[in-house]
Amino acid sequence: MGGPWGLAVPGGAAIESGRGMNDVGLRRGPNPAKNPPPTCYKPPMRSPIPLLKPFVLAGRNLRLAQVLGRRWQRQVIFMVGGLIVGLAGVGLALGADEAQRLYFSLLRWSPYAGFVVTPLGFGLAAYVTRRFFPNTQGSGIPQAIAARQIEASGDRAKLVGLRAAVGKILLTLAGLCFGASIGREGPTVQVGASVMFLIGRLSPRRQPGLILAGAAAGVAAAFNTPLAGIVFAIEEMSRSFDVRTSGLVIGAVILAGLFSLATMGNYTYFGTTAAMLSPGLDWLAILVCGVVGGLAGGLFSRILIATPTGIPGRAGAWIRAHAIQFAAACGLLVAVCGFLSDGATSGTGYAYARELVHSHHSLMFIFAPLKFIATTLSAISGLPGGIFSPSLSVGAGIGADLAQLFPAAPLSAIVLIGMVSYFAGVVQAPITSFVIVSEMTDNHAMLLPLMAAALIATASSKLICRDGVYHALSHRFLHPEE
Repeated sequence: MGGPWGLAVPGGAAIESGRGMNDVGLRRGPNPAKNPPPTCYKPPMRSPIPLLKPFVLAGRNLRLAQVLGRRWQRQVIFMVGGLIVGLAGVGLALGADEAQRLYFSLLRWSPYAGFVVTPLGFGLAAYVTRRFFPNTQGSGIPQAIAARQIEASGDRAKLVGLRAAVGKILLTLAGLCFGASIGREGPTVQVGASVMFLIGRLSPRRQPGLILAGAAAGVAAAFNTPLAGIVFAIEEMSRSFDVRTSGLVIGAVILAGLFSLATMGNYTYFGTTAAMLSPGLDWLAILVCGVVGGLAGGLFSRILIATPTGIPGRAGAWIRAHAIQFAAACGLLVAVCGFLSDGATSGTGYAYARELVHSHHSLMFIFAPLKFIATTLSAISGLPGGIFSPSLSVGAGIGADLAQLFPAAPLSAIVLIGMVSYFAGVVQAPITSFVIVSEMTDNHAMLLPLMAAALIATASSKLICRDGVYHALSHRFLHPEE
């Protein structure tokens, strides 16, 4: 409010609208300089962005849907791949049993049939391997290890492609039909890696992880040992733990294991045993078996790594120039081992190792050395086939022979220690060795003795062979020109 003379009242408002006040508080008219007259009104320009906003959001949603769709597509294909690995493992297991049954029926018809069938079969299998299915010789695990380190997809396909998978299955079963001392577990690893490699074409950056997952799933499906499959992938295949691939490995193992359970049931590979060592002198068996098994495993690895490239002189040159004849000669010696052991050294040796695990000692003392020789000859001949099961059989035989030194100890317990010791000496992967044998027999009471034996055997093996057989052999596929 203002006073009666038009003076400004502090805190009040102007008396008349439209007029301001001068410095002395009197009213005055508007100042044109400070209050310019309004010009023509121009409405602001409307941006076209709000009109396009629904279309922008629709495009973003479409791209998001495409990304999610591709991810789900990869997940579904990955699940299908895990199931295919399980199918391959079960198929190889059933096929291997039938192939061995066929060969043993031939021996029942004539114990001398092996002297004809085995050398000819070795020569034929070596020719087909070199001519039509290169890079399928041996276990298959070295190929999977090498494939993870190769960058070019085309070079990887030579080791873990479709041709390698098909040839591995066919020639492994053929070798068992001919009486070779080979296993099916290494080939299952290569086949599993091949399946996941083909799936990895959809995501090339993840191919090494998928190959690792396929290898782990192969071990899990072959033995029905999911934990051993995971440990094998970490310790033996990659020799490190990668958080980014752990999900792939576990997922593949679960899917392959589920298929194996659905078709084969929940079983333990060697059956269940509750044997354990009593405190006292029986624990000396750990030291004895660890040293003997480790040295024998190291010798086996040294022979495989040295043949044929490491053999000097005319012998090595002849083997490299006459690979087919060398394979046939190895087959003849394998037939001799089979004849001397009444067929016990032929095939995987699973049935005989299972008998020993359950304390049914019906084998002769020379089973272990003959099985060692037959497995070595089969491995260096160039035939596709694994050394997993035969190594466990050799270790079981070594344990049974050394059990004579410890009459008070349970035979089954010494056999388990022998299996872990020899296998750890071959692959120099102590954790994988005791985990897989413990899981195969569902025996946790022997876990500490098996752990100690694996460590002793690995240290003893390194006195003869500096590296495990799988990683040493993988260098042949990484540097084939050497």
